[in-house]
Amino acid sequence: MKIGILTGGGDVPGLNACIKAAVMRANEEGHEMVGIRRGWRGLLNLNLDDPETRTTYIAPLNRQVVRAIDRTGGTFLHSSRTNPSKVKPKDVPAFLRDPEHLDAEVHDPRLRDFTPHVLKNLEALGVDVLIPIGGDDTLSYGQRLHSEGFPVVAIPKTMDNDVYGTDYCIGFGTAVTRSVQYIHQLRTSTGSHERIAVIELFGRNSGETSLISSYLAGVDRAVISEVPFDPEKLADLVMRDKRANPSNYAMVTISEGAHMVGGKVIEYGEADAYGHRKLGGIGQITGEALQKLTGENIIYQQLSYLMRTGAPDALDLMVAHNFANLALDLILSGTRGRMVALRDGAYTHIPMSQVTSGVKRVDVDELYDANEYRPKVRHVLGKPMFLY
Repeated sequence: MKIGILTGGGDVPGLNACIKAAVMRANEEGHEMVGIRRGWRGLLNLNLDDPETRTTYIAPLNRQVVRAIDRTGGTFLHSSRTNPSKVKPKDVPAFLRDPEHLDAEVHDPRLRDFTPHVLKNLEALGVDVLIPIGGDDTLSYGQRLHSEGFPVVAIPKTMDNDVYGTDYCIGFGTAVTRSVQYIHQLRTSTGSHERIAVIELFGRNSGETSLISSYLAGVDRAVISEVPFDPEKLADLVMRDKRANPSNYAMVTISEGAHMVGGKVIEYGEADAYGHRKLGGIGQITGEALQKLTGENIIYQQLSYLMRTGAPDALDLMVAHNFANLALDLILSGTRGRMVALRDGAYTHIPMSQVTSGVKRVDVDELYDANEYRPKVRHVLGKPMFLY
């Protein structure tokens, strides 16, 4: 067989380890592996009549190529947020700007669906089955290909850990590890100057990263995406924390997708192919509000990309390797249209269709005190390792 593999969406530690494990296993079993560079954009921009685009977007993979890639984070295949089924006119490759390819429209008449072109490219490349590694956006297009009859076996990754149907996604463990480390490091300046620190963490719709990081780092208050917050109430709580601390400081984490009661999520820039605009800034706005309400000096730190940089931790390495091997088990057994997953502490796999059938969010009633703006973890008997 010829197996294709690609990575889409944001980079996370563990992607290279997953790619390497898949390539090594495929080669051991006597099969060919090919990397699609720059995610779904690679299959959109590949022009079969232009050999240069093959070099740009297609990477033959073998043991020598991937030998050392697992020692670093990110993805050496690169990534994108391209959705070939919803391509804006400005993003249409020049060679596809003709009437023949501009006849398929989606709900927005300005967007074009180039899925037939993607399928044509996969066929021309001789790819028998494709392994997309990504979050719910990337995998939703993998589901589209599966619905069109193309063989797909998916692997979930996202720092937010919010892919529906799995308890764990590649990248989450390292993101939490990084966040805890930086939170503790920021205590030195915050405590030295007796201030209030507001630390903004990634997390669009799910506040799990903020929740778990604050739980493990012993943060005073944690604002998450799922629960709108009142800045005056938060200010009162934080001042109580500051006075109770012998070093006279307080720490607050906040998800980038959080918003105040009656307010909106802070977004900016143009929406991407999946309808998402960039997030960021709610921590600064909250810090300014706390300073005004309390009269205290604030340290505002946006961790953002620092959360997903560097080499993966041991947990992400283990899950990346095991997800890759499970994906190859499915492929070699002839199973298609599945996503590998961890559920209740065990490796398993689920139908691709489940990825888009629901949303994964923090169980607020069980894990979060919405009145106190902090984790509420009391009874863990029977709960999964990451409390889901």
